[in-house]
Amino acid sequence: MLKCSTLVVALALTPILSAYAQPSPSQPPPAGVYTLEPHHTQVLFAINHLGFSTFYGTFSGASGTLKLIPGNPAYSQLDVSVPTASVTTINDTLNGELRGAEWLDATAFPTMTFHSTKITMTGPGTADVTGDLTLHGVTRSETLQAKLNAPGVNPMDKAYTIGFEVSGHIKRSDFGVTKYVPLVSDDVQLIISAPFEHKVI
Repeated sequence: MLKCSTLVVALALTPILSAYAQPSPSQPPPAGVYTLEPHHTQVLFAINHLGFSTFYGTFSGASGTLKLIPGNPAYSQLDVSVPTASVTTINDTLNGELRGAEWLDATAFPTMTFHSTKITMTGPGTADVTGDLTLHGVTRSETLQAKLNAPGVNPMDKAYTIGFEVSGHIKRSDFGVTKYVPLVSDDVQLIISAPFEHKVI
């Protein structure tokens, strides 16, 4: 049901990064490895419940790296991992069910991962990011839409940071998560907001 990953996940951020992550035309972002900053990263999912409401939840504890080559997104690389047991909603009973064998099966499949394979720029600061999403023991190619939030030095920790907003839709049945389809919708919307910090090695 919550096949996010993430993903992320998201995660799917390398595109904008590469070509448009720059404070000014004369100051491109530093090349190198960027590490996902988990404390301000949110992975949200939304799913239709019985046609009456849209139900929301989150994943936490994401980790990942972005290998950035400014101006050359085709050679940049994104890898993100999200622990499935971190799934959280407003209902404690549902949290346990989602982690269980009939849904995400967090014991057998403790992480969902995203590995980028293709980046297509779609505008100034936007891109389609295609990658291998692995969830519930199944790997499929998925495409998410990414938008650059802002690049620059974080005034709090002084790390050079690039932030993204990523969204898209995936079908949970593609990953073998079929409980209550179609009463609880097959379609899952993902909304991911994540900052990446430049690491000087």
